[in-house]
Amino acid sequence: MGSQKLKLLSLTIQGAVQGVGFRPFVYRLATELDLKGWVNNNAQGVAIEVEGNASQLHLFQERLQQEKPARSQIHSMISAWKEPLNYQTFEIRESSNNSHKKTAVILPDIATCDDCLREIFDAANRRDRYPFTNCTNCGPRYSIISALPYDRHNTTMQHFQMCADCEAEYHNPLNRRFHAQPNACPRCGPHLELWNRDGKVLATGDRALLETAEAIRLGKILAIKGLGGFHLVVDAANLEAVTQLRKRKHRPHKPLALMYPNLESIQTDCQVSEVEAQLLRSPEAPIVLLQKLPHNNRLNLISPNNSCMGAMLPSTPLHHLLMADLQFPIVATSGNLSDEPICIEHQEAIANLGNIADLFLLHNRGISQPVDDSVVRVISDRPVLFRRARGYAPSPIIISSLAPKGRKSKNILALGGHLKNTIAFSISNSIANSIVISQHIGDLETLKSFEHFQRIINQLSEAYEFHPEAIACDAHPDYLSSQYAQQLSQSLQIPLIPVQHHYAHVLAGMADNQLKPPVLGIAWDGTGYGTDGTMWGGEFLKVTDSGFERVAHLRKFKLLGGDKAAKEPRRVALGLLWEMLGDRLWNRDLAPLQAFTVAELAIFKTLLTKQSDIPQTSSMGRLFDAIASLLGICQIASFEGQAAIALENLCYAANTAESYKLNIKFDVKNQGEIDWSPLIQAILEDRKTEIALETIAAKFHNTLVEAIAIVAKQIGIEQILLTGGCFQNQYLTERAMYKLQQAGFKPYCHHQIPPNDGGIAAGQIMAALTSTSLSQRAVGTRHCRV
Repeated sequence: MGSQKLKLLSLTIQGAVQGVGFRPFVYRLATELDLKGWVNNNAQGVAIEVEGNASQLHLFQERLQQEKPARSQIHSMISAWKEPLNYQTFEIRESSNNSHKKTAVILPDIATCDDCLREIFDAANRRDRYPFTNCTNCGPRYSIISALPYDRHNTTMQHFQMCADCEAEYHNPLNRRFHAQPNACPRCGPHLELWNRDGKVLATGDRALLETAEAIRLGKILAIKGLGGFHLVVDAANLEAVTQLRKRKHRPHKPLALMYPNLESIQTDCQVSEVEAQLLRSPEAPIVLLQKLPHNNRLNLISPNNSCMGAMLPSTPLHHLLMADLQFPIVATSGNLSDEPICIEHQEAIANLGNIADLFLLHNRGISQPVDDSVVRVISDRPVLFRRARGYAPSPIIISSLAPKGRKSKNILALGGHLKNTIAFSISNSIANSIVISQHIGDLETLKSFEHFQRIINQLSEAYEFHPEAIACDAHPDYLSSQYAQQLSQSLQIPLIPVQHHYAHVLAGMADNQLKPPVLGIAWDGTGYGTDGTMWGGEFLKVTDSGFERVAHLRKFKLLGGDKAAKEPRRVALGLLWEMLGDRLWNRDLAPLQAFTVAELAIFKTLLTKQSDIPQTSSMGRLFDAIASLLGICQIASFEGQAAIALENLCYAANTAESYKLNIKFDVKNQGEIDWSPLIQAILEDRKTEIALETIAAKFHNTLVEAIAIVAKQIGIEQILLTGGCFQNQYLTERAMYKLQQAGFKPYCHHQIPPNDGGIAAGQIMAALTSTSLSQRAVGTRHCRV
């Protein structure tokens, strides 16, 4: 090092720096620059002490940030100069579990890298056809971790003792498996077994995989344990097998995702843009919603009455090997019963899926965190996450620029909503603030799903040693998540902060886009508890530093049967038509009326005539349902969003920029209401004159785009955010974004946080962090019972 004065640089690095080969990278860089010292993992991230002369150390810092591993992210780097200790070597030290707050990022699972892929298809390689091959650049992370720091003894790989060869790789700084925690091979790692429904082992190892492929060829339904849980798998081209799967799983219409052997095979069935191709081949490897090629009738049973379908590529060595053997697409749908979490345990799978699957392909690597496949759709040439799970969760969302200034951020636990539930919590340190959002948990409709929800809260809290100082939840008093929040609040004696549903939607989108107020949030979805005690869902919210104001909304209408109407568009249409036509309704020859029996109509007539206590809603999602019913394309839905999806799909066959007349009224306080009655009347006229359904559907969507533009101009806020489940609709969202841009606004939609209720928890965190006092009982609510 010459005569230059020796200095010691201490670095504390936070971010996605564990499980991505960061320590080996630091080791190689320090060795190349002839620096001495050490690096290790700790509960905050990575700690480094490095000695050398000043110029070497500055170069080390520069290259550390410029050349870091591709999957790593540095959120903060704190440096300090200390007195040198005269280290003699540079080494990777054992991880330290200090007493500081755990803020290290738990990395999502990463799809198989090209190097590992070559090895599993190389007959001369010791990992040839080994389905659990991984390295520092790929493989399981979140699904196997139980605690921080990310070390083998804190994962489900702790039970597998590495053989001499794997041990040598693990300790070789020049090997890409240097400190790869899940490192394994056929001699020392997990293995496969093929079971029947009685739990009898039929085959092991590679023979189990080969027999699984043969069973799929023969039309059998397989339950296959993957990275974060089970898939139910059949040959996608075997109509009898697909029909049987739908029947056994009680899933008559909901689209099924397909796994393809390669990108070229996807392109024979679907249109694939460059952005979509990048997503399919990305380390996240999500399910990507793609437009089916026209006249591809063989996919009708996979995605009925839908111009889109979900496609993915293999993301683990197991799936790569299986698809290479099969060379045709397979259905790969979540291995669970309706409204229950995905199965991860062997006996649980046998018990729950035994009436669905014929055979079970299992392995003995434990799953600590159940993780579904993520779902993405490209809207306006950018990915939008619909389901945030494998490959994405629990990567944090950085909110440092949005956090309140001059006030210490609190530890907030947010418990989300009722449907598409996720939970979230805030992590703060002296440099960065972030939100950690859990993987997709699902609908809290059953006891098992509620128990799963509680497990995820406990597991993530334990991994991070997270202790909440306040709990945020949805303002709806009857949601299980809200009731559980109240129990936790009371037992921990910390503040409870209910947050209005659509306000949370808007704040989630603002966090996703790093937006500061003022923002006009357009929150359209199926339902959310409003501040007036009614169900909202067609909202325009003006968000400022002090909260929100509801500046416009859809005109309310009656919701026959309350929650039951969400599954029966015919009920929604009936309530809406009654508002408009009154007793004249019963003499009309309309599709919603034809969907009921005479006896049922008599009951509804009595209810409506007597003006019984029928709930009212301003929901845009329910308006979509009503239009689908009026057009006769969906009267009873077997899955959430079925009617709206069918309506959107009609639009792509139309070619019209026409729209219907709208009546939008603003009062003296500049409060707006969108009156849907002229729209409905015009649609009834078009139906009467037999205008094509495709044209009506497109005109309906175009009318909503006009409504957005009219309200935006009236309110006059430049930043406009589109949020809520209705903006999963590509046709609507892209046209609204374009219309707003042309009018001089800056429109935004979601990307990393789902626009649906999977993003609610993130918005609840933002509401709690920006509220004036964490002791307050509610944010954006008035008539909530808590």
